[in-house]
Amino acid sequence: MQAFERFQTIFRVRRPVVAMVHLRALPGTPLFDAAGGMDAVVEAARADLRALQQAGVDAVMFGNENDRPYELEVDPASAAAMAYVVGRLKDELRLPFGVDVLWDPKMTLAVAAATGAAFAREIFTGLYGSDMGLWSGRAAEARRYQRRLARDDLFLLYNVSAEFAAPLDARSLPERARSAVFSSLADAVLVSGPMTGEPAPLEHLAAVKRAVQDVPVLANTGVDHANVAEVLRIADGCIVGTALKEDGKTFNPVDPERARAFMERAREARGE
Repeated sequence: MQAFERFQTIFRVRRPVVAMVHLRALPGTPLFDAAGGMDAVVEAARADLRALQQAGVDAVMFGNENDRPYELEVDPASAAAMAYVVGRLKDELRLPFGVDVLWDPKMTLAVAAATGAAFAREIFTGLYGSDMGLWSGRAAEARRYQRRLARDDLFLLYNVSAEFAAPLDARSLPERARSAVFSSLADAVLVSGPMTGEPAPLEHLAAVKRAVQDVPVLANTGVDHANVAEVLRIADGCIVGTALKEDGKTFNPVDPERARAFMERAREARGE
């Protein structure tokens, strides 16, 4: 099955909106709330999931966005805790879901396999200078690990313009995207801004879309109420988190009204 067919089978709509469930900081990380413990993490995620599903988003993705400072090789405790949260919420999920364990491809795949996720997002390719030091993609390792986990069906979203980092590859963004598809087997390509909540220039998104014809291209950061219509005229879908939060701040809870308003604009942009 080709990438676009698999994409449609998973998301079931044209130009899907994938909404983030940003987990609170997990055990072993500096911002973890030991007093509230894992029950507080689960309940916060449950409230966000409920609000997003009621707003009518097309899919959700669980991410450990608050495990700052980020690591390139994540402690197993974080991956185990993340899988635990998703497991606690599985009976309440009515939508396709994915996972992203920042910024560790192998742990992302492990959590996806443990939870039955349909898709996963990571930095699988490229070389970057970042807040975390030198950052190198590991597509070969990740794809082989995926095979070992017997999850060939897992749809992998390759972020080719990393947040919190700058590429050390002199090639253009469209060239890097084409290469990720050809040599590293990307199922879909994501285009990001410089940080969580900040958009990629629309011309970057359009250039990658023109360059990559065989797989879906999604906007990964900074999609909001003001630009969602324009983004969805270019991209095959988007991932959104910050714009749906109270006061538009990344680590706040989901605001049900903001989420509903966003989906109204997205559906209008899709001609629904």
